[in-house]
Amino acid sequence: MTDPEHTDPTADVVQVDIVSDVVCPWCIIGFLQLQQGLALSGLGARLRWHPFQLNPGMGPEGQNIAEHVAEKYGSTPEQSRAARERLTSLGAGLGFAINFTPDSRIYNTFRAHQLLDWAGGLGLQHPLKLALFKAYFTDQRDVSRDEVLLDVAESVGLDRTAAAEVLDSGSHAGRVKERSEFWLENGISGVPAMVFDGRYLLTGAQDPQTYADVLRRCRADAA
Repeated sequence: MTDPEHTDPTADVVQVDIVSDVVCPWCIIGFLQLQQGLALSGLGARLRWHPFQLNPGMGPEGQNIAEHVAEKYGSTPEQSRAARERLTSLGAGLGFAINFTPDSRIYNTFRAHQLLDWAGGLGLQHPLKLALFKAYFTDQRDVSRDEVLLDVAESVGLDRTAAAEVLDSGSHAGRVKERSEFWLENGISGVPAMVFDGRYLLTGAQDPQTYADVLRRCRADAA
């Protein structure tokens, strides 16, 4: 699978394209495990984030997470609670606070992805992505609301007025749809999905050693 925007890596830097959604807990966990894998490998990475919407049809009011999981996956309340507790524990072990509550909700992320696409052209996509993860999982903010998105954008150094214009105009909506469709057409149906050097695909959050191994393989191939 080759992303048409893939660029060749330098000697000790691996291109990593990450397909993810900002309301996907496994996406932030997978990223943090990738960070550990990079440390194990001794290599660097050029990261690029790509859009994926877990719930493109979600309404503006969002939905209670427990209710959503029950409807989408058929999980019982006990199974849903156990899964959230596991994710909270995994996040804590990686230094990231996931603060689920009985009132936690899942939201539509189409507008968040538009800001991320815009931020990519300004060199601030990565910090914006991490700030959105924190806003949603740690601070329990509604990342479908423009006010929240603008607060987060401003916090990483993006111009609030320019960000508001991006959202108001929908100037990046078409591109987000196009990029989302590209990954769907290439078989990505769940996230996180990471493509290393445009050739090796890992789906789902992996342990750090697995990431380290594929990073080293990329360098061996390049050599």
